[in-house]
Amino acid sequence: MLADKGYDGDEVRESLLLKGVMPVIPPKANRRTPAACDFRQYRDRNRIERMFNRLKQARRIATRYDKTAKSFLAFLCLAASRIWLKDYVNRT
Repeated sequence: MLADKGYDGDEVRESLLLKGVMPVIPPKANRRTPAACDFRQYRDRNRIERMFNRLKQARRIATRYDKTAKSFLAFLCLAASRIWLKDYVNRT
């Protein structure tokens, strides 16, 4: 699980490990014993946040106009494919 420093706590880390999830959370600056963090994996968090930012530029996704989860997911797939196609066409 990729998370930011706000989720750096022993309780959060322990609960994730008990569920079999490997936490990738950088330690806070005031932590006495800094926990290990794989910063190469943590860089992917920025890519994920940028993707969500691009998806939320579609007003319909940001405000959640759709009433059902099925129609919201369908529009989310359309918006993601629109972003992907634009990048794909520009690269070829």
